[in-house]
Amino acid sequence: MAQKIYSATGRRKTSVARVNLREGKGGLTINDRTLDEYFGRETARMVVLQPFQVTQTGGSFDAEINVTGGGISGQAGAIRHGITRALMLANADYRGPLKKAGFVTRDPREVERKKYGRHKARKRPQYSKR
Repeated sequence: MAQKIYSATGRRKTSVARVNLREGKGGLTINDRTLDEYFGRETARMVVLQPFQVTQTGGSFDAEINVTGGGISGQAGAIRHGITRALMLANADYRGPLKKAGFVTRDPREVERKKYGRHKARKRPQYSKR
């Protein structure tokens, strides 16, 4: 019998992560690399593994993740969101603890566009009285 694959998409800032979760021994591959190879930063690795820690499913799922766009922080957040959604598909009972931890809601914050007549999105040119 073929293993059940739980697919979900996670998003954060401009990053998109496609997550395929299957029952296994806890292996994580991100863009054909291991977690430690892909994220040099410890905080990013911690963010990625948070959903497994909350649901106590550390060694029971293998995750194959494809992530594009954004930077390190955004990609880590997108992967966390994708893993959360995939875990909820695997077992609906995980929704409560994941929701309480705040991983179910997509972070809606995006970069504000630059306006004309401004240096950045909100920074005004220097005012000169004389």
